[in-house]
Amino acid sequence: MATPAHWIQGARPRTLPAAVAPVVAGTALAVYDGHEVWWKAALALVVSLALQVAVNYANDYSDGIRGTDDERVGPLRLVGSGLATPGAVKRAAFVSFGVAGAAGVALAATTAWWLLAVGLLCVLAAWFYTGGSKPYGYLGLGELMVFVFFGLVAVVGTTYVQTESWEPLGWASLAAGTGVGALACAILVANNLRDIPTDTVSGKMTLAVRLGERRTRLSFVLLVAIAAAALVVLALLTTWWALLGLGFLVPALAGARTVLGGAQGPALIPVLQQTGVAELGWAVLAGLGLVLA
Repeated sequence: MATPAHWIQGARPRTLPAAVAPVVAGTALAVYDGHEVWWKAALALVVSLALQVAVNYANDYSDGIRGTDDERVGPLRLVGSGLATPGAVKRAAFVSFGVAGAAGVALAATTAWWLLAVGLLCVLAAWFYTGGSKPYGYLGLGELMVFVFFGLVAVVGTTYVQTESWEPLGWASLAAGTGVGALACAILVANNLRDIPTDTVSGKMTLAVRLGERRTRLSFVLLVAIAAAALVVLALLTTWWALLGLGFLVPALAGARTVLGGAQGPALIPVLQQTGVAELGWAVLAGLGLVLA
């Protein structure tokens, strides 16, 4: 069975930032609007964290049984390394999905039942990223789905369950979701850039494999630029205090220098951490500006 130690070993560098950042950004918008509901924010965080853990376990299981992780450069995988059996990791994924589902049902019951459909789509997207006979993560669609579900859906959803209205923050929440989602994608881009050699051999046709090394490096920088532009749009729609979020550029540009400098393999692992800090910094600092306003 997967133990707490296994959870730590199986976690990805993007787990905490990708789970916390959208909830922080979405809740900060609700505070700015004067309609924050803290217990709903807490439930949204449970959903986000549980889905991230579930994705980690699901990817570990699916990649492990396919043999994709047999020659892995990045953080240790449970199935690929033999630390846990495929069955144990699969069960851990389903338990995590169950936790996310329970919190999601509570949010839907107190907000709108159609949110259950959104939650189901999130679960399906999480499982079929590397699961099933034709996982979309092997077709170069991983970044798109990360942007949609861990950016737009997560931020807009967090704001909506608290304000229970699209107006007046709908466009602002989309801007925040774009910024957070772009940086979540940048983490995945750096991860897949590192794995281009092994993914090519195993037949995992990620976007990085399809684009090639040079264009993948440029796409990382483009995503950082999109996150900065989204922050400016958010400030235009709300308050200039939101520009405090530009502090995210400190770790993000450090990662970009490493990526553009031609780093490969293990040398790219710090970029995952720097970009994760940048994503969380974007949400926390911009959120602080919204709260101050």
